[in-house]
Amino acid sequence: MATGGTKLHVIGLDRHGEKDGLPRACANIRWQLHRRHHRPTWRRLASPLPNLASFGASSAGRQAVDQALAAEVWDAVVFDSIMSGWALGSVLRQRHRARKLVYLAHNCETIAARRIADDTRGVRWLARRLDAAKTAVLERRLLGAADFVTADSPDDCETLAPFTTAKKVSYVPAGYDGPRVSRRTITERLPRRAIIVGSFDWLAKRESLERFLEAATARLTAARVDLQVVGSAEPHYLDGLRRRYPSVDFVGPVADVLPYMAAARIALVPDLLGGFKLKGLDYVFNRLPILSMRGSLPGMPLEDRRSYGLFDTHVSLVEGILSHIDSLDTLNAYHQRAFDACAKTFDWSQIGRQLIADIFRS
Repeated sequence: MATGGTKLHVIGLDRHGEKDGLPRACANIRWQLHRRHHRPTWRRLASPLPNLASFGASSAGRQAVDQALAAEVWDAVVFDSIMSGWALGSVLRQRHRARKLVYLAHNCETIAARRIADDTRGVRWLARRLDAAKTAVLERRLLGAADFVTADSPDDCETLAPFTTAKKVSYVPAGYDGPRVSRRTITERLPRRAIIVGSFDWLAKRESLERFLEAATARLTAARVDLQVVGSAEPHYLDGLRRRYPSVDFVGPVADVLPYMAAARIALVPDLLGGFKLKGLDYVFNRLPILSMRGSLPGMPLEDRRSYGLFDTHVSLVEGILSHIDSLDTLNAYHQRAFDACAKTFDWSQIGRQLIADIFRS
């Protein structure tokens, strides 16, 4: 959006020291990031905010929002996903300082939270049902307060639209501005390896990952297929996974994920929930053939059994890995067709300019 001429003041969460590596070249962006405050469980349960929103909440963040609103009148205040919902109260108290409120939905969060709760048993079920109720309240508040709402998958646009004032949610896909591998041939010299890339801070992603690991680890180990998981998560969480699944290579966060993707034959999307997956674009443009759970890559112009493989359960996904890992012609055809299908879409600059136009036309 900044390259399209918009001046941005970004207030958000610095989870892992990102503010030290933020791009400084763009004069149109002012970054104001704060560190996460870890809260005891009882405080999270007592908070009216769901876990997703409380994750990024802090007194420093609220103070930054209050000061920004007091300093000037803004053409738009943008809430980027429900995780930024901690700021909604501050913004509504100074609603006259923003000409428009915009909500960029990354998911239908109420459905996601309820599915997580339904898959849980015991005391944790009660906590997650409570969190699902909080999620529903905050999501409805954001949808009801916003003058303009977007979602990053067509299905979510349809699901969320009835809860907005305009009864409409605009489809705005994610973009990609990373490296594009011009040519790649998967051969027998590559390790018989499947890779999962992503961030595992969100509870729903952890649930999906753990359920996949339960289904996959023993069978892949027996078949001498390597499984590698690359991406950020809290150290104690990764340590726990390493103890439970010693045959899996949990790499953790890395400065450059490209060498890891280049050393794998298959990329996996074991997620059980929809919403656009940025890692899908990483896979496609680095020419990694994708095997995915059905419904986990909405908004991507891919075809089952032509440009990727879709599976209904984690067990069938494991079977797909075993049947594809040595089918090199199929894997090379998948990544070539996927690259061709996505090559002329997902441009961040074009998406940003269109979003600017849509916000101020609404």
